[in-house]
Amino acid sequence: MRRSLRTAACATFAAAVCVLACAALADDDPIMGTGQERELNVGGLARTYRTVHPPGAPPQPALVVVLHGGFGTGQGAQDAYAWDAVARTGRVVIAYPDGVGRSWNGGRCCGPAQSRNVDDVAFLTEVIRDLERRDGVDPRRVYVTGMSNGAIMAYRLACEGPIPLAAIGPVAGDLEVPCTSPVVPVSVMAIHGSADQNVPIGGGIGRKSFTKTDHASVAASLARWRAIDRCQEQPATSRRGPVVRETTECASTGTAIVLITIDGAGHQWPGAKPPSSEAARLLGLDPPSEWLDATDALWSFFQPRVASSPGPNGRR
Repeated sequence: MRRSLRTAACATFAAAVCVLACAALADDDPIMGTGQERELNVGGLARTYRTVHPPGAPPQPALVVVLHGGFGTGQGAQDAYAWDAVARTGRVVIAYPDGVGRSWNGGRCCGPAQSRNVDDVAFLTEVIRDLERRDGVDPRRVYVTGMSNGAIMAYRLACEGPIPLAAIGPVAGDLEVPCTSPVVPVSVMAIHGSADQNVPIGGGIGRKSFTKTDHASVAASLARWRAIDRCQEQPATSRRGPVVRETTECASTGTAIVLITIDGAGHQWPGAKPPSSEAARLLGLDPPSEWLDATDALWSFFQPRVASSPGPNGRR
């Protein structure tokens, strides 16, 4: 039964990819990303990522790795989420990797990458190391964000990757691995819509989910990170309109766990470029919230944070 459900989910995922491709062809405003495309061979697979290294960047710039959502591409994330503007104004390097079959193996989710057991932790680790070699990025200031399946992958990389990350910013995603021994404590800013029907904020199988994954709740995902970061403090809560921010400062590790919830928002990247009307209609995509600029909020959260040093045994 489990195998048949997995097969059906993969078939649904593949059909959705075809629909998305057709919608993109029908779009009057096609994706026109800029930057350099690079290729790596990892685990016997030819993998690609795009990078933007702005003129005037310092000798050791910070790095933000942006992971597209399911059915997406690195170039699509580049076009939609406005991280190139951060590259220019913040003088930071941005990388946009491509998942296998427009998906990431985030653990229990999602798509072809998960069903083929692709080692995306190894791939993203090699992307970061390649950028350290070729672009001289600061290994203490590596940040990872992602949307949906990309958010799930950001959690997994922080949990299982060998490179210390300064912070992650999962948008509309959850933790889908046990996360027993991350290399260092990591700051987390999670952003989620309260009306998300793909990855429900309270967990479970979303009504609009293509993969039919039984997701962990966002509260449980962040509770795990509070335990990892040894946070004993109570969160401070603030509200602006429908945007609720809960911030926990973890004194013992110097990290922070932040949850931004947008009341009434669906499965989307707040402040992003809206999808084409054709793609929105065919795939049931939710409109981006106008109450928050997720990219700006994440960059403000990332900027002051520096990765901890691993302990002598390679763990914290």
